[in-house]
Amino acid sequence: MTRRSTDPQPWYRYPIVWMVVGGPLVVVVASLVTAFIAIRGADPVLTREDSAAAAVGRDGMDTLSPAVQARNHAATPKEGGVQDAEAHKPAGD
Repeated sequence: MTRRSTDPQPWYRYPIVWMVVGGPLVVVVASLVTAFIAIRGADPVLTREDSAAAAVGRDGMDTLSPAVQARNHAATPKEGGVQDAEAHKPAGD
């Protein structure tokens, strides 16, 4: 006849405890690592002078000019804008 031990085991001997505690523990450790990386590798704060100097390219031209021109070009209608749109309407409308 075999006797089963009815003595309770310590809490850390149950695998389900490690499954329940392990998930949140991994999340806390990952968040601390992420915070450490974010604080340690933070980008320097740029002053207005630094950002203005960065906007001017090597040749002295404003580096944002192509983007501004493209934005303005996309916002302007074509020649005869509304008339061209009406000419391309489907026949059923």
